[in-house]
Amino acid sequence: MFDAPIAPARSFFAIGDIHGDYVGMDQILNRIQDSHDDPMVICVGDYVDRGERSAEVLGWLHHVNTLYPDDFVCLLGNHEQMLVQFLRDPEAQGDRWLAFGGLQTLQSYRVRKDAQTSMSDVRDQLAEAMGDDLIEWLERLPLHWQSGNVAVTHAGADPALPIADQPRRNLIWGHPDFATTPREDGVWVVHGHTIVETPQVQNGRIAIDTGAYVTGRLTAALVYDGGVEFISTRD
Repeated sequence: MFDAPIAPARSFFAIGDIHGDYVGMDQILNRIQDSHDDPMVICVGDYVDRGERSAEVLGWLHHVNTLYPDDFVCLLGNHEQMLVQFLRDPEAQGDRWLAFGGLQTLQSYRVRKDAQTSMSDVRDQLAEAMGDDLIEWLERLPLHWQSGNVAVTHAGADPALPIADQPRRNLIWGHPDFATTPREDGVWVVHGHTIVETPQVQNGRIAIDTGAYVTGRLTAALVYDGGVEFISTRD
């Protein structure tokens, strides 16, 4: 039984998986800005793929995170990892990335993939369209963030290990025990990655991926000392 109180050292907003939903992201951020003068914002990853406006989402997040690195944090999701892996090794990683929604990201950068175009040529076109600064930013994205006893990761964590000691894969792809075994260290974990119909707060887990690219509902959680409140683009 997990009964630790929610106690971040500073209140913050965590935004769920955006997946190219630029309009939803803009709506959520405007509502956050309207309700708080100096908000702390953490994005849980998966900014690209599946949705249609990944290029705009990445460009905006990169810009704001660069301007306000301490107050606007962007974590690495598994879709950003797959994008980076494609850029590093297109022939080995291309088919997998495209199958997970990478085609929509290519389209957002106006890069075409047809039967006559090699993965290496596609990578070269995409890298040119993205630019070195954006690619380097993606490669440096952190895997987790924590305030008090509340941690934020993309996909969860192994409940048996401290957040700082988690293998990279656990934080961006998840762990089989995460959804069933409560942590014993009193740390709450805010996460995306796994789509839920409505945001959830249970057994030390705060789930905020409401499937924006398919449901049109992007969710953010306001996490404060003593509780959680949710806002959504369909509220």
